[in-house]
Amino acid sequence: MPTQAKAAVIEEITERFQKSSAAVLTEYRGLTVAQLTELRRSLGAGSSYAVVKNTLTKRAADSVGHSDLAPLLNGPTAIAFIEGDPVEAAKAIRDFARANPLLVIKGGVVEGRTVDAAEVTRLADVESREVLLAKLAGAMKGNLTKAAGLFQAPLSQVARLAEALKEKKPAEGAAASDDAAPADSAADTTPDTTDAAADSAASTD
Repeated sequence: MPTQAKAAVIEEITERFQKSSAAVLTEYRGLTVAQLTELRRSLGAGSSYAVVKNTLTKRAADSVGHSDLAPLLNGPTAIAFIEGDPVEAAKAIRDFARANPLLVIKGGVVEGRTVDAAEVTRLADVESREVLLAKLAGAMKGNLTKAAGLFQAPLSQVARLAEALKEKKPAEGAAASDDAAPADSAADTTPDTTDAAADSAASTD
């Protein structure tokens, strides 16, 4: 491949790494064109699945700070570049690999962090971003400022946010009990106006 053409490929792969929320490296040896097309479609709009040259991909990975991907770039390699929810894409890749064992997940990058194959699988077992954020936003009871902040939170914070939701529920229950006490006390000290009126009437008879 001419030097100029190699440079163009490296630039394209570099750009995909930079634009993607995740990139999953796979070995596709033995899969048919029809199967690869099916996998591409399952990743959703905005994502892509591209067969890459290892040597050129290593150079692209180096340029974006992912030189630790080098050990994964051996044998026939294809990369799923995800533009969207990495959890949903990980689920699609995991499910496809289960149905088509020739697809081997090597590892990848999720939100700038290099992960191994086991971590990609664990990511696929997490509830989707939309589900978690819906639960968290509901817990905020209409506090739009906090809810908007949650929707901007990176996936790396989702687990901590979920834990915060669990801790919030008992705290709210305790607060509700505290608020009820003064109301009961006030009810006890309020004079009975009906009885007072009756006593007044009796004294004038």
